[in-house]
Amino acid sequence: MEFGLLDQIVFIIYALTILGIGLYVSKGKGDTSESYFLADKSLPWWAIGASLIAANISAEQFIGMSGSGFAIGLAIASYEWMAAITLLIVGKFFLPIFIEKKLYTIPEFVEVRYGTNLKTILAVFWVCLFIFVNLTSVLYLGATALDTILGTGDGSIFMYSILGLALFAAAYSLYGGLSAVAWTDVVQVVLLIIGGFVTTYMALSELSGGEGAIAGMVKVYEEVPEKFSMILDKGEIFTPNGRDAWWDLPGLAVLIGGMWVANLYYWGFNQYIIQRTLAAKSLRESQKGIILAGFLKLLIPLIVVIPGIVAFLMNMDPSGEITRASADGSFFSAAGTVINDNAAPWLIKEFVPAGLKGLVVAALAAAIVSSVASMLNSTATIFTMDIYKPYFQKKESEKGLVMVGRITATVALVIAIIIAPQLANLGQVFQYIQEYTGVVSPGILAVFMLGLFWRKTTNNAAIWGVLASIPIALYFKVAPNGWSNSAFFVEWPFMHQMFATWILTMLVMVVISLLEAKGKNQEKSIIITKDLFKTGPAFNIGAFVILLIVTLLYALFW
Repeated sequence: MEFGLLDQIVFIIYALTILGIGLYVSKGKGDTSESYFLADKSLPWWAIGASLIAANISAEQFIGMSGSGFAIGLAIASYEWMAAITLLIVGKFFLPIFIEKKLYTIPEFVEVRYGTNLKTILAVFWVCLFIFVNLTSVLYLGATALDTILGTGDGSIFMYSILGLALFAAAYSLYGGLSAVAWTDVVQVVLLIIGGFVTTYMALSELSGGEGAIAGMVKVYEEVPEKFSMILDKGEIFTPNGRDAWWDLPGLAVLIGGMWVANLYYWGFNQYIIQRTLAAKSLRESQKGIILAGFLKLLIPLIVVIPGIVAFLMNMDPSGEITRASADGSFFSAAGTVINDNAAPWLIKEFVPAGLKGLVVAALAAAIVSSVASMLNSTATIFTMDIYKPYFQKKESEKGLVMVGRITATVALVIAIIIAPQLANLGQVFQYIQEYTGVVSPGILAVFMLGLFWRKTTNNAAIWGVLASIPIALYFKVAPNGWSNSAFFVEWPFMHQMFATWILTMLVMVVISLLEAKGKNQEKSIIITKDLFKTGPAFNIGAFVILLIVTLLYALFW
């Protein structure tokens, strides 16, 4: 189906609405750094919850997770459902400390707890990570999806898509800061959830022969029950390209292993995620926003994973294989490998009708643009407050700091636009993101966890822990690169590697701390009081319901 006039009108209405809201709430938001970077600390719970999800859900989920649903099945939903529980931990145990310390940035906590040197090291790292990994990958994946849906998939509108997405995000986020990002996210998240459900509904209805989405869901479960296994055994499910899915989701590691490393790092200590919680009216307001985000995470697999499973069923042969004879040609590369990530674009292009297609494409654009805007704002915040202000212009005026933030975001976006097209040479972009962040995230998580909850952790131990975590992580990565026959190396799934790196890094930090401080509490350590982690009734009830739902989901689809 073509992207017709009605679709174009729907998309234009969406774009004008977002720009209008962004520019309207931006008035007067460039006067102070707190106003620009933390939205005057005035965000209500519902804006925080919506903004958390809008910042999180991007082309990685719409495209990459649908592709994983196509290749693996519902098991990939562990990233979403376990994230809902992770959010509860962040809300109860991390946020009270962050908000009590009145932080602007996550690196600022490192300075408060450890020292300036480590803060600067991590600030530089995060700026580079946001620019060279996060921004570039989101723009690349988003542009690839739009090129497939709106174009012919041959790259004819790829660069136009990158430029359009980048300029769209910049149009309101550079001017209005976090206020513009957070308030537009409220609209964006509503749109992306509605657009995602439209795709799921249309695909399931098509599969059922017009009998409705519920009948389609029943058919999916009956036809490919193996795709609904959540905890995978080795050899249980193979992707269309013949890879054992256990290597991506190794059994119980999604419940008690490496999944926690990825989730705690991402949701607890990632600036572009946590920044909107620091901008809350109060701690209780922030915690209620966390609960809303947790409930929304439970819905995400319905709009990103289920469509991938439907696409698999529509394209498989009677034996359950994806072949050239059974599948649409767009699922095969020139080399003959199956392109799993084409699941969502193919469904949208083939089965979403005129008008609704404009809505779905707007939802995809919303997911991409909101993430880009969040990353730009967080990059600017870290550079301005953690690098520029303390080292280059200590007496800079508030308006001057805001200007530096805007310049930083502009430069970051230009660099990302230049680099994004080069990611086509990497093959699996989602894997590129996981591989890069998975090497460093265990070490950083170790620094924060011990810094928060073990008063004996020293500054030197944290520095050596971060440095030691890299060779430890690389040790585990050597075996899959051809040295697996050596007695000195082990070949483990990536999640096992992350978990082992995290544990070993904490052991290094504990040993150094005990040797250096002789078991004494550090002067900068966090004092935990009995009342610090008390939460209100809304958080407690919401947390109980989320835990109950996640337990039931795993019991049902184990």
